[in-house]
Amino acid sequence: MNLLSHLRKPFRYEFLNVTLYLIGTNLLVFFLTYLNRGLLYYMALNPLYLLKGGMVWQLVSYMFAHASFNHILFNMLGLFFFGLQVEREMGSREFLLFYFFTGIFAGLVSLLVYWLSGAYGVFLLGASGVVYGVLLAFATFYPRARIFLFGIFPVPAPYLVIGYTAIELLAQFGAQDNVAHLTHLAGFAGAYLYLVLRLGISPFRVFRNEYFS
Repeated sequence: MNLLSHLRKPFRYEFLNVTLYLIGTNLLVFFLTYLNRGLLYYMALNPLYLLKGGMVWQLVSYMFAHASFNHILFNMLGLFFFGLQVEREMGSREFLLFYFFTGIFAGLVSLLVYWLSGAYGVFLLGASGVVYGVLLAFATFYPRARIFLFGIFPVPAPYLVIGYTAIELLAQFGAQDNVAHLTHLAGFAGAYLYLVLRLGISPFRVFRNEYFS
């Protein structure tokens, strides 16, 4: 059995509503950090704390910590609407692996860039990178789905992914804000790698066959 066969060995299919447990965990962590804001400094991903202080758990914990109510609200809404459908398609075990792979990948890419650029004071937190990855998986599994932008304009899911990618690329090099555009892009990249290497599905090929063939 070659390496690719090992990578693609499937799990037994089960649907356990893991998405809801993930949402519940995020909400619990938000409540705890609201009571004790100091916890954010231990959970958020910081280059110095992680690489010099040995806080390696931050590669996972940053995904569950959020800065504000609006921050967690929009992330959890995205996880609820898209994550449940992706979990149903993948199965719960596969989805859980996908979730953590995408989040850790996005964290590692962000950490590398922060370290090399000298941005040692950054504290990265939030599930946004994972949610962007989940959106890519949703668009790959359901390329004909329509997502109502602002609740009004129906946009095909792949077009939304392409649009968000363009926006994040422009924002990464042009915006001066506190939004982790790099992490969002890394979430897309991590999800893409997972879909190709683990599941043997190319999102670009799916999009091309559905809309451009």
